[in-house]
Amino acid sequence: MDHHRLRIWQEQKKGPHLITRKAVKFGWIKGVLVRCLLNIWGVMLFLRLSWVVGQSGILCATCIVLLSAVVTCLTTISMSAICTNGEVKGGGAYYMISRSLGPEFGGSIGLIFSMANAVAVAMYVVGFAETVRDVLVESGIEILGYVHDVRLIGEVTLVLILCIALIGTAWEARAQIILLIILLLSMVNMIVGSFLPPTEEKLSKGFVGYNFDVLKVNLLPDYTDGYNFSWFSVFSFQQQQGYWLGPTSQEILGMAVWCCNGEKASGNIDDVGNGTVSEVCIEFDDCEFGLSNDYRASRLIAGWGPLVLAGIFSATLSSALASMVSAPKVFQAVCKDKIFPKVEFFAVGSGASDEPKRAYFLTYFIAAGFTAVGALDTIAPLISNFFLMSYALINFSCFSASLAQSPGWRPAFKFYNMWVALLASAMCVGVMFLINWWAALITIVVVTALYAYVKHTKPVFSLYCRNQLGLSNQAFIYKRALDSTLQLNRVPDHIKTFRPQILVLTGEPDTRPALLRFVNNITKNNSLLLCGNVSFGDQEKNLQRLLDDHSVNWLAQQKIKGFPAHVTATSLRTGVQSLLQLGGLGKIKPNLVVLGFKNDWATAEAQQVEDYVGIIHDSFDMNLGVAIFRIKEGFDVSSALNDPGYLKKMKENSKMALVTEVDINIEVSDADDPGATPLAPLIDSTALIKCQPNQVIKSVQLFQGKGPKGQIHVWWLFDDGGLTLLVPYLLTIKSHWEKCTLKIFTGGKKDQLNKEKQNMASLLNKFRIDHDSVEIIPDIGKTAKKESKARFEERIKPLRVDKSKGESRETHPWKITDDELDELRDKTNRQLRLQELLFEHSKDAQLIVMSLPMPRKKSCSAYLYMSWLETLSQDLPPMLLMRGNQTSVLTYYS
Repeated sequence: MDHHRLRIWQEQKKGPHLITRKAVKFGWIKGVLVRCLLNIWGVMLFLRLSWVVGQSGILCATCIVLLSAVVTCLTTISMSAICTNGEVKGGGAYYMISRSLGPEFGGSIGLIFSMANAVAVAMYVVGFAETVRDVLVESGIEILGYVHDVRLIGEVTLVLILCIALIGTAWEARAQIILLIILLLSMVNMIVGSFLPPTEEKLSKGFVGYNFDVLKVNLLPDYTDGYNFSWFSVFSFQQQQGYWLGPTSQEILGMAVWCCNGEKASGNIDDVGNGTVSEVCIEFDDCEFGLSNDYRASRLIAGWGPLVLAGIFSATLSSALASMVSAPKVFQAVCKDKIFPKVEFFAVGSGASDEPKRAYFLTYFIAAGFTAVGALDTIAPLISNFFLMSYALINFSCFSASLAQSPGWRPAFKFYNMWVALLASAMCVGVMFLINWWAALITIVVVTALYAYVKHTKPVFSLYCRNQLGLSNQAFIYKRALDSTLQLNRVPDHIKTFRPQILVLTGEPDTRPALLRFVNNITKNNSLLLCGNVSFGDQEKNLQRLLDDHSVNWLAQQKIKGFPAHVTATSLRTGVQSLLQLGGLGKIKPNLVVLGFKNDWATAEAQQVEDYVGIIHDSFDMNLGVAIFRIKEGFDVSSALNDPGYLKKMKENSKMALVTEVDINIEVSDADDPGATPLAPLIDSTALIKCQPNQVIKSVQLFQGKGPKGQIHVWWLFDDGGLTLLVPYLLTIKSHWEKCTLKIFTGGKKDQLNKEKQNMASLLNKFRIDHDSVEIIPDIGKTAKKESKARFEERIKPLRVDKSKGESRETHPWKITDDELDELRDKTNRQLRLQELLFEHSKDAQLIVMSLPMPRKKSCSAYLYMSWLETLSQDLPPMLLMRGNQTSVLTYYS
């Protein structure tokens, strides 16, 4: 029973009321407007805005507010475009960035955005705690000390906020509305109070009402001596206001102007003198009141101070509640996508609304740690860079999606511009550096490190994540690939840029893992690798197999950068012809065909052998090189993959550790899941090798990891353009054979061995082919031994034309005739002699690479050619028989 059915069954057992339960939904007022207003009218408005005016002056403070509004408004426009281009689910900024720029950027931003919100909880709680502490100090009460009281009050408040969040978002939404009402009344109280004549006490503390002289003094900056304040360091406090709306920006700007306090005041009534502005604002250098020194200046403006105090409490608690709910939701979305390892624990939700209660506790502990700092001014700038980086990537997501020109980018919100979004992104990054250059660098390094981690690990994302990823970078990749491919067509071929581009006939890639890994050691994920697969029959009958992405997933899991190429045809040869003609795109197309050796050629149907040899002819006709690879164990493990006993045998084998989980769960991973979509069946072929389990295990394990030290023996018997030398050299570079050295064998004259050896070594050095040694074989053309000839005659005896049965070359073109044997006797002798030399020199090699004999059409039958290949490769180490297409692939020049 799958998890989905099990969950429904459990709900049915518990009662029908649980099934009909729906997640709590909030409208745009409760869910958006109220939360945004509370975030905007937060702790900074009451506790730091007056200080911003005192430090930067009204003119610079106005610029700060306007710049904040510009940055956040432009971000809101970009966000609106992204949001209206499809459904946006849980996760907010993380969801938008991950679905636009990819999980790498999304995952990194998701973590720091969650952290920023968690730290923001601490910032708001500390703001609340500072206010409560000040009230207690005014009442003559001190618990543990000036700073410790903030920490104590903050930690207790944090516990209460956690409890409210755990009760549920519905209760949190109701609490937010109440807090908003108190906040609005408090703001009205401040506006009304600004018009009331100040009392002597307020005058002594710097509040003088609307006064032109005070306005002139407060216009320009006056940064506090002894502190490293600047325009942008002050800006960092204002940047916490969230997404700004036009009316609210104007209102906050008005509040800044209404703060008509003096910059400095002593708080002593006697110092007021005649009440002149100059005495209150300028003469007192060592003062604890005034805009530059008193964070509580907003309370002086109010008509009734306690109501402002209630507003401060509402602002801080509402913002803390919003961040306490936001941080876990974002982190839960990151955890659900399984971008980072071992975080699924925090993805678990409870209730109909899928409340991330585990993530709530994580947020609490993070916030508790920062609350222990007990200093609002220390925490606030720390968060600015996190939010600004998020804003930068949201804007860049909009720009990226627009620039990619993907047909899927169709936002309903039309009032955006890609270049404005790019400008906003650059502004966010620029402001980060202007606020604090080292903090900006740290933020960028953290994001880059997380990006690199996700990019390197390539996690298997959850089904939810995979279904939602429609990334703008995918559109970029497509567009860049298309442009590069078209550009490549206009670039002439050059020997220095040659690389093997391989079509390997694997069938389903997972059925011949050893063959595919071997070829991947050649391409090294740096050149084209096509995995050719031919299904017999018409397209309609093989539609499911053609559309199945099983091969794509398997290649990705094996970290093999290749492309499955699946066609249907009436025969193997016809299908391969289609692959030869249409495989690749432009100049990114195969120049080398690799086949696994057909171990059952002597017993298989004659037409299959004809097709196999015909494929070699077709490849040469298409001006491609050909390589045939053989191992003792055989490559095809498809019969074992369909055998339930195979898994048990694999697990019992002592070398099981070398087999990856992906290898042994190809076809049976969904066997116990009745709701799963079945994978496409494996290729149905009568030519499957009936391997024993141990042989299958050996085949699956081959060419994984680093191999032992040894030698690769290269028998370069013909000049095919150098491909037979280049491929083994590539194998020694960062592959299974990197611990091996090359030993080159070639033919030569007996009386000129030293000279030819020197010439060959010099040639290899010019080609920059590192090698261990060179050996010249003078007697390749020598007559083979009688024993070798006898074995060959015995092998081909059942494969010859039997005239007594009425057979002839015309009726059985694949069989061997007497005339053919006579005509090709020298070539046959050469293969027999080469077999003797191979057993003499190369039986202990790690790999043998040898020039492939060239089959001539019509003059060499399929059975004779396969007999040659059998003679050359039987009972030897892994052997690669290959021949280039006479195109030069090696050059002397750099």
